[in-house]
Amino acid sequence: MTYLCRDCFDTWDDAALARCPGCGSRRTVGHVELERLGVAHLDCDAFYAAIEIRDNPALAEKPLIVGGGKRGVVSTCCYQARKFGVRSAMPMFRARALCPQANVVFPDHAKYTREAKRIRAILDSYTPAIEPLSIDEAFIDLRGTEAVHGQAPAVTLAVIARRIEDDIGITVSIGLSYNKFLAKIASELDKPRGFAVIGEGEARQFLADKPVSLIFGVGKVTRARLERDGFRTIGALATVPKAELVRRYGKFGHRLAALARGEDARAVEPDRDSKGLSAETTFDEDIAAFDRLRTVLWDLSEKVAGRLKRANYAGRVVVLKLKTARFKLLTRRRTLAEPTQWADAIFRTAEQLLEREAKGTRFRLIGVGVADVVAADSVRELSLLDPKATRRAEVEQAIDRVRGKFGFAAIGKGRGLARPKRPGPGKSGRQRA
Repeated sequence: MTYLCRDCFDTWDDAALARCPGCGSRRTVGHVELERLGVAHLDCDAFYAAIEIRDNPALAEKPLIVGGGKRGVVSTCCYQARKFGVRSAMPMFRARALCPQANVVFPDHAKYTREAKRIRAILDSYTPAIEPLSIDEAFIDLRGTEAVHGQAPAVTLAVIARRIEDDIGITVSIGLSYNKFLAKIASELDKPRGFAVIGEGEARQFLADKPVSLIFGVGKVTRARLERDGFRTIGALATVPKAELVRRYGKFGHRLAALARGEDARAVEPDRDSKGLSAETTFDEDIAAFDRLRTVLWDLSEKVAGRLKRANYAGRVVVLKLKTARFKLLTRRRTLAEPTQWADAIFRTAEQLLEREAKGTRFRLIGVGVADVVAADSVRELSLLDPKATRRAEVEQAIDRVRGKFGFAAIGKGRGLARPKRPGPGKSGRQRA
């Protein structure tokens, strides 16, 4: 058994020592495979809330919820608030009812993005094998870095966690294993500020009594089907031959058979393309008017385009998201001839989709995004099929340059303002672009 001190990074083998022999810390982790494992999942602890508390320590005095408006949802919350049942994606009115004493802070996504980039820079200094999953979590493959850093991957992970605490001012939890599936599970075992290990020798026993929902890809519908078939635990799946699971569940049976046995051949993919970028807003009051929805849609299209440009991405599929006053979710998609990163192209496509739905229905939420995202350098800059595309792109580039110097609010396009009502039958009039 090898032990590691997470404060001074000393290692030792004597199980009789409850404290670190070097610094006396009790923050230690021990495992028989500690020096051989190198695939990890790093997850920031309540990321948005942690950043807000770091910047305003007075917020730590009460539970904290990061979210927006009466009609919005919880972006995240601190662990104090979670004790009252508050959870991410919960409607704000429900969160306030569960924890009325909580401080509520509107999310500052620009700030969170800056801090996420600082964290990524720390990770990059130790290995290029980093696969981001979201703004606050990533897989890390440190196998083969022992010679470079002069220490086992477990020690390097403890160093990384400490650097993030010292440099960024927040804590992270780490799961260490021999594959991505188990590393992700391990990172949830000891939150917050945790460090948990699942070795190959214990994987089957560890998974045996866990619910099938722990397998990624098993949602409510699949879980219900598995349970109807008698598979409530992962261990139950592991007793069935792979061929039988494939016969029952098709291609998904391959995944079930492998993961139930602790097998996951997926590599950490540092160059994985982003699958999509989006922006949405929930209204304080339901909106039915097309012109009002259209104005908000333009603002969201600009936000998505800005993120695409900063990340040097382009998207081929435009996605419109609407939620009715009765909470019915509508998603409409359209594939473009070529990937784009221009707000004008995103907006024009989403506007056409919106016109089909805005027939008097009242909506509480609208969102727009792009999917099938690729590196912008791999596609043509402008579409030759649209003779006006060049001019529109030049205008947008000019706006980007002005905003780069004077800020986002310095300039905008006319469609960012509410349009006059569309003329009725027998009336004439021109609409602004």
